[in-house]
Amino acid sequence: METNTFYFHSHDGKRIFARKWFADGEPKAILQIAHGMAEHIGRYEDFAYFLVQQGIYVYGNDHRGHGHTEELDEDRGYYADENGYETVVADMKLLTDVIKDDYPAVPVFMLGHSMGSFLARGYIQQYGEQLDGTIFTGTGSHPGLVGKIGHYLAAREARKLGRRAPSPRMNSLTFGSYNKAFSPTRTEFDWLTRDEKEVDTYITDPLCGGVFTAGFFEDFLKGLLSLYEEDARIPKDLPVTFFSGDKDPVGKNTKGVLQNYRQLESVGLEDVSYKFYPGARHEILNETNKAEVYQDIAEWIEKRL
Repeated sequence: METNTFYFHSHDGKRIFARKWFADGEPKAILQIAHGMAEHIGRYEDFAYFLVQQGIYVYGNDHRGHGHTEELDEDRGYYADENGYETVVADMKLLTDVIKDDYPAVPVFMLGHSMGSFLARGYIQQYGEQLDGTIFTGTGSHPGLVGKIGHYLAAREARKLGRRAPSPRMNSLTFGSYNKAFSPTRTEFDWLTRDEKEVDTYITDPLCGGVFTAGFFEDFLKGLLSLYEEDARIPKDLPVTFFSGDKDPVGKNTKGVLQNYRQLESVGLEDVSYKFYPGARHEILNETNKAEVYQDIAEWIEKRL
């Protein structure tokens, strides 16, 4: 397997960092990954290595406010001065364009994890015809009234502190309850996975974690509140699946995932499915049963080629 890193320029001129995992020859499929909040695409190397062995090449970028896309600390945890959520989705489309330039005849799939799953939802509402299938991991449902209150508070924090100011309050409101179900806890990130080594690796990674900005929370929660509004635009023949741990607090222990499943069925999607993993938490690609998850994802892609 080989790995290339490169940058592409977004519509506003910003340089977006990206990785490509590949081997010799033509792949049978390509998976574009949209990573989660407070992490980076480099964390998917083990998963990418597995897929490349199956003939599935992998691309992914570090979203704005994340990883190697941001060289300055003050830019971490911040999307953009305006239309942040939509701008990040547009960046993802530009990476798809790069993929299709590299491999014009190869089917392209997308996997969105956590924050990336919500971005991927916005993506398929606008650009679903670009893909041959979409996989959601670590996702949740429409936030409802709680989301409206959160967006109001985030907007108020942004006005009061400035959009680029870190917001410990919004960080606590968003993530503060996730660890409670796993008490007594060893770290504040036990909710990510049962694999303690992976939790420790996340904690010690300088490109992971941190308190995000008020502007980020305002933009992201605005995106979540519009989560279902454009679902009717998703191509009806686009295959969609959900893989989730049944102890994932983001998915409300599967309740939120099932709400998504029913919502997409209701707008007429023809191939919607899900699978839950008993005992697994938020990061199923870093879970103790990750080999099973890897295989399930590869098989789902294979069946839709």
